[in-house]
Order: sequence, then C-alpha cells, then structure tokens
Amino acid sequence: MRQLSLQVMQAWPASKLRACAKRAGLDVNQRVHALGDGAPWIAQQVKQRFGKQGGYLLDFYHVCEYLAAAAPVIEAQAAAQDRWLEQQRQRLKTGDINGVLRVLQAHQEDAQTVDADAPVRRCWRYLSTRQEQLDYCAAIAQGLPIGSGEIESAHRYVIQARLKRPGCWWNAANAEHMLALRVNRANRQWDAHWAWDARLRFVA
Repeated sequence: MRQLSLQVMQAWPASKLRACAKRAGLDVNQRVHALGDGAPWIAQQVKQRFGKQGGYLLDFYHVCEYLAAAAPVIEAQAAAQDRWLEQQRQRLKTGDINGVLRVLQAHQEDAQTVDADAPVRRCWRYLSTRQEQLDYCAAIAQGLPIGSGEIESAHRYVIQARLKRPGCWWNAANAEHMLALRVNRANRQWDAHWAWDARLRFVA
C-alpha cells in the first residue's frame, strides 16, 4: 500500500487534516504517515480523521532533544555524552525502545527533585507514555521520513525568501496577509483562493 506523509503542525485546525491529505493525493489505497511533536491532540486527531488508514510517529529530532537534555546527567564528559546519545539514537532506529527506557529509568532523579531540574525523568516519561509512536524501525524500512526537518526548512524558501528581501519593512498585519498568499501559492491553492475571495466579495 502506498504511503502519504503528512507533518502535523500546532497551528493547523484539526478539521483541515483530511482535506489537506486529499489535496495531496490521498485515496483509499494509501495510508497516511503523520509526524508531530508529541502533543496528545495531534495523535488523537490523526486517529480520528484517518482511523486505520493513518499512522503517527513522533518527530525523531524532537525526541533527540529530550535525550540530549538527559545526557549530561548520565555522562559527565562531553565525548561520553555524545557517544551515549548516539547509542540511544541507534536503539530507537532499530526498534529497541525498551533498551532506551531501561537506561533512562536507571538514572532517574530522586522524587524530591522538581521536574524542571529532572531532564532524565522528563525524557523517560515522554517516551514511556508514547511507545506506540516510536516505530522508527518500520518507517525506515519503508523509506518513510522520521523527522520533520525537510518540511520545517520550507520556511527559508517559502516565507523568508519573500519577507526578508533586502530593504523590506513590514507592518505585522500586511506581513500576515503576504504570508497567507505565499503559502497558498506554494500549496498550489492560488486559483482556489481567489475563487473563494471572489465569492466572498459577491456575497458582500
């Protein structure tokens, strides 16, 4: 079965998810491969909007940020921290989430330490409560993305390329309007946008 990859952003209205996927070519013979940052509502909406046709994966690099914060508690030297972090990355990529959780659990801060000062505990909790969203091994085997970097980098050539031209100064409201037009064009919704705008003007 063919796969359609979809990165779910915090700003997206949940009602737009399926419509966006359909515009990208979703049909009954495809599965949706969604990526997100772990916010519970995102996984819930992917399940609600796509059911068995959808799957959800935590953004790998977001997970690695949690691991990187935990590394200095577990290893004192910078080189050892780097080795430890790479070992956990490889465990995640090969499906050994239990190995990662065991290491984290063995180094959790004591109960008297507040969460803000307990990066190992935060990392363990973040991963242990989202184990079904960590199947990087299967995604890699299918050639599917495990991180959202490619999509997030689009801000350089979609947004910054227009808003950060030399000599440009923007009123905030005007920048929002220009950004909306730029995104519509990048998403191949230019004609649909103006058709919608014309309908609104006609009604008014």
